[in-house]
Amino acid sequence: MREIATGIGPVEVARPKVRDRGASGPGDRLRFSSAILPLWARRTKSLDALIPVLYLRGISTGDFQEALSALLGKDAPNLSPSVIAGLKADWQVEYERWQRRDLSARRYVYIWADGVYLQARMEDHSECMLVLIGTTPEGKKELIGFQVGVRESAQSWRELLIDLRQRG
Repeated sequence: MREIATGIGPVEVARPKVRDRGASGPGDRLRFSSAILPLWARRTKSLDALIPVLYLRGISTGDFQEALSALLGKDAPNLSPSVIAGLKADWQVEYERWQRRDLSARRYVYIWADGVYLQARMEDHSECMLVLIGTTPEGKKELIGFQVGVRESAQSWRELLIDLRQRG
C-alpha cells in the first residue's frame, strides 16, 4: 500500500503484483507497466499541474507544505522544499528544450505580437514579456515564442525575432 496525493486528499492505493509475460524466446520477456498507476507515482497529474501555478502566484519553495496541508492533509506529503526544487529544475530543462525546438515545419496564417507587463512573485518592478502567438491553418492558436525583458523595445523584439527565424 502507498499513498497518492490527490486534490481530495491522500488516497491509499495498492498496486497489484503482476508477473511479466514470457514471449517466444528467453530474452523476449514483456514487461507490464500500468498506465493508470505508474511505478513511482506519488501525486496525481492534476496536482502536478497545480504546483507550477502556485509557484508563479508567489508561494515560495519552503511554504508549499503549509499552503497545501488543508488540501492534501497533514504535512503535505512529497512536497518538501527539496522536491519543489527538483520540480523547478525539471521545469527549467523542459523550458530550455522548448526554447530550442525546431520551427521549420510549422506554418502560421496569422501572428499576434504583444508586450505583456507582469508583476509576478510580489516583486518591486514589473517585467515585460514579449509574446508571439500564431494561428495554424487549422485554426489552432500556439505560443510561438516569448522573451522576458525589462521593457518593450525594438532591440528586444529584434532579438526574439532573430532567434525564431534561426529556428525556422
